Amino acid sequence: MALVEARNTLELEAGDKPASAALGAFARPTTSQGGWKGWLTSVDHKKIGIMYGIGSMFFFIVGGSEALLIRAQLARPGQKLLSAALYNQVFTMHGVTMVFLVVMPMAAAFANYLLPLQIGARDVAFPRLNAFSFWCWLFGSLFFNTSWFLGGGADGGWFNYAPNSGVLYSPSHGIDFYAIGLLIAGIASLVSSVNLIVTVVNMRAPGMTWFKLPVFTWMNLVVQFLLCFALPVITVALFLLMFDRLFGSNFFNAANGGDPMLWQHLFWIFGHPEVYIMILPAFGIVSEIIPVFSRKPIFGYPFMVFSGIAIGFMGWGVWAHHMFASGMGPMSVTAFSMATMFIAVPTGVKILNWLATLYGGRIRYTCAMLFSLGLVSMFTIGGLSGVTHAFAPADTQQTDTYYIIAHFHYVLFGGALLGLFGGFYFWWPKIFGHFLDEKIGKWHFWVTLIGFNLTFGPMHILGMQGMSRRYFTYSANQGFNFWNMVASVGAFIIAIGLLIFFYNVVVSYRSFKKNPVEISGDPWDARSLEWMIPCPTPEYNFAEIPVVTELDEFWHRKYGHGEDGRLVRIAEAEDIIEKPGATGIHLPSPSYWPIVLSAGLPFVGYGLIFDYWWAALGGLITILGFVGWALEPSTDPEAPHDHHSDDGHAALGSSETPSELASVASSPALTAGDGSAADVADVGETAPETAGETS
Repeated sequence: MALVEARNTLELEAGDKPASAALGAFARPTTSQGGWKGWLTSVDHKKIGIMYGIGSMFFFIVGGSEALLIRAQLARPGQKLLSAALYNQVFTMHGVTMVFLVVMPMAAAFANYLLPLQIGARDVAFPRLNAFSFWCWLFGSLFFNTSWFLGGGADGGWFNYAPNSGVLYSPSHGIDFYAIGLLIAGIASLVSSVNLIVTVVNMRAPGMTWFKLPVFTWMNLVVQFLLCFALPVITVALFLLMFDRLFGSNFFNAANGGDPMLWQHLFWIFGHPEVYIMILPAFGIVSEIIPVFSRKPIFGYPFMVFSGIAIGFMGWGVWAHHMFASGMGPMSVTAFSMATMFIAVPTGVKILNWLATLYGGRIRYTCAMLFSLGLVSMFTIGGLSGVTHAFAPADTQQTDTYYIIAHFHYVLFGGALLGLFGGFYFWWPKIFGHFLDEKIGKWHFWVTLIGFNLTFGPMHILGMQGMSRRYFTYSANQGFNFWNMVASVGAFIIAIGLLIFFYNVVVSYRSFKKNPVEISGDPWDARSLEWMIPCPTPEYNFAEIPVVTELDEFWHRKYGHGEDGRLVRIAEAEDIIEKPGATGIHLPSPSYWPIVLSAGLPFVGYGLIFDYWWAALGGLITILGFVGWALEPSTDPEAPHDHHSDDGHAALGSSETPSELASVASSPALTAGDGSAADVADVGETAPETAGETS
């Protein structure tokens, strides 16, 4: 729809001003709202991605501090820095924090910021749901950590096996906070996964078929499907645990007919796909970085895509290798041993394709490239130690030893976190408009890599020597002294590496503020669509939605092949990159209600644990959030509205100039949109017939 000929009675005459509080408490915040209020009410996928990143870094400090306490306690035999009970709480909170509050949201930060850019969209399909997912995750994370101040943290390990998670063995409220906090955070992840799936399926730029998607987008799409199917499983398990602890049910109480093994099956049916939920985004990041700094396209693109999909499918068939010591029988052990061996194949395909991309390339060893190479090497070590768990006798001996600790840290720290840090160095200029210092960044990489290997390499040896995990101390005559001291020194070196990163952020920002140099929109000579727009990314992303004809569209616009078949530049990046400053583009308007709706959920949790009156208050806040969400107008009346083409994307630059569109947008009879995913701000937010109706 474009212009409405008949004037609606609610339309404003030229020069009229809308009422200042047309809908009272339900009036939508203005798009011009700045400062901290603008961040609280923003539905912009870029701001939400940045907030995910900041939140995950905050909890990285929390979880890292807990890790340093663990290593300080184990540095020497007989240490009394932590009691046995407090040690149980610290290693449990560390594990949960690093998995659910650091790696997952850090990956979500990149997905939220980059997926719309890589597919040529202006935002996600449901912007308010996107904001809700962040605030829901943040409130759930804070709720979980308030257990430290309300009786102590969870103390049953990040997996909380029954019956240790029952009231009999853990009478404090720590595991109650664990169950409810993860339920709240799970709502956030589930909502976000649906949102990003719909975004990729429905909002790709014209011409962007499935096999023109960047590998990063593909890997994140696989992750969102894994979340959609894995989170309901852990949600069921957490509800059963909550009912056992708070309402006296007996789902896991063997004395009253329950089954403790049920928890293990439910947890690991979720838990092993969760490993790939954490690692696949880093695989996608590395698959973007290595081609750019090798100056070669990714080798075997279809194999990279299908291997990621295969990992997603096969990840559902290996959960019971975590349970070989539970006595589940030889047939089950055999089946899951074979599945564990098979899943190494698609992972090996990725490693070989990365190496083939590097082979013969003109490699530039930037910080992003170093972290990517760190992922390839460290994850390979973690993968090789993981394959040993396909052999049931070895797995049974290694279970609950430090060999397991070494294995999954090589996968999740050496894999996921190194890849995510590479993403920070690669996309920092796209997000913030300036570089992180490369010299300081290389110090960050080498200090982190050395500290990482000093910490977790010796744990292979400790595990094979028989040191059990989750023991708060050991005796001097067991022979664990030396390697535990090495591991503890390494942990503090990792902490120094993280401090170097934060120092780099501060120094680079101050240097940019002191000497603000505008950088190119294509500082790395990159390949994908997000580099076709200025740095930092404009609020509207794309002034004109690009038409895609090739995989690595931006690269093919810059380079072609001469008569001799050699690569030649056919256009300068500056001639392709959009110019900033487009106006009159309709964007989703901010909203108060995602944060209000999210804020009610922790109160419900406190009420279930302590006093039902708190739950009643939380329920009222949640209901208010739902009502406000439903009654909120679809857009801010003062926001600009552009003309829309039939495909739902604004037609800026296609037939009208920005100035012409700005003049059209000022017409009171301009429609707010045609109700497609690109035009509406969320589910049920179909735009009204005229802009005047939102007044």
